Amino acid sequence: MEDYIKIGKIAVEAKEYSLSLVKEDKSLLDAANKIEEFIIKKGAIPAFPVSLAKNEIAAHYTPLPEEKTTFNSGDIVKIDLGVCINGYIADTAITTEIKTDNNKELIKSSREALNEAIKIVQIGTELGQIGKVIEETISSFGFKSIKNLSGHGVGDYEVHKKPTIPNYDNKIKEKLEKGQFITIEPFATTGSGFVKEGKPSSIYALQRKGSMRNPISKRILEFIEQEYKILPFSKRQLTNKFPLPQVNMALKELEKNNIIKEYSQLPEKTNGLVSQHEHTLLIDDKVIIITK
Repeated sequence: MEDYIKIGKIAVEAKEYSLSLVKEDKSLLDAANKIEEFIIKKGAIPAFPVSLAKNEIAAHYTPLPEEKTTFNSGDIVKIDLGVCINGYIADTAITTEIKTDNNKELIKSSREALNEAIKIVQIGTELGQIGKVIEETISSFGFKSIKNLSGHGVGDYEVHKKPTIPNYDNKIKEKLEKGQFITIEPFATTGSGFVKEGKPSSIYALQRKGSMRNPISKRILEFIEQEYKILPFSKRQLTNKFPLPQVNMALKELEKNNIIKEYSQLPEKTNGLVSQHEHTLLIDDKVIIITK
């Protein structure tokens, strides 16, 4: 529990720090690097590459190593970050709108859905009931909950593990159990309520053990296994250690050999705007919000 208290505190501080970086005309690349550096300086590691998904992109957006994209006035930015110590993971997210407040109700809907869902969480709560509260809260604001994104269990270097916490009433009767660490993460949208697979994200994860003959690919694979274990990582992060041409070559070889897989960006199916909020919780006699 000591590690969870520590990573929860770091996650909260990193989230607050990130809001000072997500500003008009500021670089996404600079923000992502600084947020992850902040986590590392606090004695932890990023549980996954920080996601800075804008507007219709719901998740899995991290800047490329040489990206020039900036935040613009009116952007709705989902800041999704994770902190890991000794395999324990705290996962949290917040949405902010750059300079304007044209979508404050959309942002409020996902935040309130998270708050209302947490109110009913205890040992024995049915997962479907959590989804029902989330869906009803978002609907009350006139928006749709994204049905094919969900909360999840965390731990043991796994960012996503059982149970799956739905964002709609899927009628699942499975109940929360004492000792589980879970995330609840409502996504609200002006669109259809579904995401699709989009462009490659440059975020990867190990699929299986393997070996490479090419010395460069072998060295980069060994670094991935040692540094990230089974945690997701990005091309951008690897270029902090290796030259970009070497990283590009190694990633291509590793993916071709099914040793790693690349995630896709997740845009809303009809390009609707998306808002997200997330907390990590410990299910106990008294539920503890780790990232609050």
